[in-house]
Amino acid sequence: MPSHLFADRPAPQPPERGTVDALITQTRRLRGGVDAVRRDALVDDDDPQGRWQRALCDLAVHQLDDLGSHLGQLREGLTAEEEDAAALVVENASGPEPALAAPLSRVGSAEWNLLTDAVNWSEELFEIFGRSPENGGMSLDELPTMVFADDQALLTSMVTGALVDGRPIDGEFRIVRSDGHIRTLHMMGEPVLDADGCTASMWAVLRDVSELRRGQHAVRESREGLRRQRHIARTEHRLAVELREAVLPPWRGSLRLPHGAPGALDIAGHYLPSASSALIGGSWYDALELPDGASLLTVGDLTGRGATATGAMAMLLGALRGMAVAGIGPAALMGHLNQLLETTVQPALGSAVCCRYEPEGRTLSWSGAGHPAPLLFRDGAGRPLGTPDGVLLGATHRAAYGQAEVTLRAGDVLVLGTDGLTRRSPSDEAHQSRLLALAPLFDGGRTAQDCVRMIVEEFGEPERADDACVLVARIGS
Repeated sequence: MPSHLFADRPAPQPPERGTVDALITQTRRLRGGVDAVRRDALVDDDDPQGRWQRALCDLAVHQLDDLGSHLGQLREGLTAEEEDAAALVVENASGPEPALAAPLSRVGSAEWNLLTDAVNWSEELFEIFGRSPENGGMSLDELPTMVFADDQALLTSMVTGALVDGRPIDGEFRIVRSDGHIRTLHMMGEPVLDADGCTASMWAVLRDVSELRRGQHAVRESREGLRRQRHIARTEHRLAVELREAVLPPWRGSLRLPHGAPGALDIAGHYLPSASSALIGGSWYDALELPDGASLLTVGDLTGRGATATGAMAMLLGALRGMAVAGIGPAALMGHLNQLLETTVQPALGSAVCCRYEPEGRTLSWSGAGHPAPLLFRDGAGRPLGTPDGVLLGATHRAAYGQAEVTLRAGDVLVLGTDGLTRRSPSDEAHQSRLLALAPLFDGGRTAQDCVRMIVEEFGEPERADDACVLVARIGS
C-alpha cells in the first residue's frame, strides 16, 4: 500500500481579506467541488489507492461542513467591528501557525489483512499513535490496548460490525499514547470482501480530531458562559430596577411641600435612564417634608452600575432621610454621609447636593459634595447659586463641608440635577449653560411639572451617555 504522506501536508492558502459571508461562499464553492470529484471518481474496491482517495474526499467534505457550520455561527454573533477583526485574523493566517491549521487534522491510514495477518500502516498513523515504525503496525487485537478504557467497547463494536456484518466504520474514540497524551481519533473504514463474499481485509482512515474537538468544547463552554453572563446581567438589571423603584420617591407628577403653608414649594422630578448601558446607575432625587415644617430637597449620584450601585444608593438615601428628619443641617449631613461611605464594605464615591427650605422666610440653606450647584431662575434669567466648599463623598477622611444660604422670592424656580443630565458623552464635562439657556421658558407662571417636561425634551435624547436625575421646585406665593 503506498504511503499517503501527501494527505498530511496541506498547504492552505489564506483567503483574501473579506467578510464572513465571503468566506461562507468560498467554503460552499469548495464543498461543491469536492462533491463533484467524489461523484466522478471511479473507485475499484480492490485498489487501495482508490479507496484512499475516496476516503480523503469524505474527510474533506466533513471538514468543509464543520467549517461552514462554524462560520455560520460566527456570522450570527458578529458585530461589524468583530467581523473586521475576524477578517484580519484570516488575513494573518499565512504565518508559521495558520489559524486554519486546527481543523485540517492529521490523517493516517491502515489496512488489516485477515488472511495473512499482515498489517499496513501509513507513516502518518505511526505519528498519530506515537509509535515507532520499527515496532510495526498494531493488529486489530492489539489496538484496544491503547484505547481509552471508556471507549474500548465502542471500538470493539465498530470493528465487529465491519468484520461480521459488513457495516462501514464511522465513529470516534480516544487513545492514550505512550507519552501520556490523550488523542481523539475519527475512524472511517470498510471491510473488503473476497470472491466468496467473505471478509478478507479491512481498511480504515484515522483522523486526529483532538484539536477540533477541543475547539468545539471551548465554543460550547464560551456559549454557555455567555448565556450565564446574559442571565446574570438580566437578573441584576431587574433587581436594580425594582430596588430603584422601591427607594425613589413614591409620588409622581407634582408635589406640594409643606402642605397648606404659605410659600410652599411646587415640586416635580424625573429620572432619565442611560441608553448606552444596560445597567442602572446610582443617581437619585428626593423631596421630603420635615417635622419642623421645613422641606428637604436633594439629588446625587454614586459611582458604579447595577444592583451594587443601586443598593449603595438606597443605603445612602435612607441615611440622608433619617438624618434630615432628626434635624441635622445640610453641611453636617454631608459630613455624616461622607463617613458612611468610608465605612461601607464596598467603598464608593458620590456627589450630592442637599437643600433645606424654610417656607416662613423663604430661606434656602444648602451644601454640596462635588456636585453641580443648584440653579436659580428668576425674571427670565438663571444663575448657579454660590458654591460652598465640599469634596466628593467618600474621597477624604473626615472631610468638612461648607453651607450657603439664600432668600428666595415667590415665582423663583430651583433646578437640581446630576451631572449626567447635560453630558452628551462619557468624555464630556457637565455644562450648566445648556440648562441656564432654558431660563426664558421657565418664566410666566410655569409649574414645576412644566419645567421638568421642558428639561426632558431638551436633554432626554435617546443616546444618553449616563443616567440622570432632575428635581425642580417652584416657590409659591
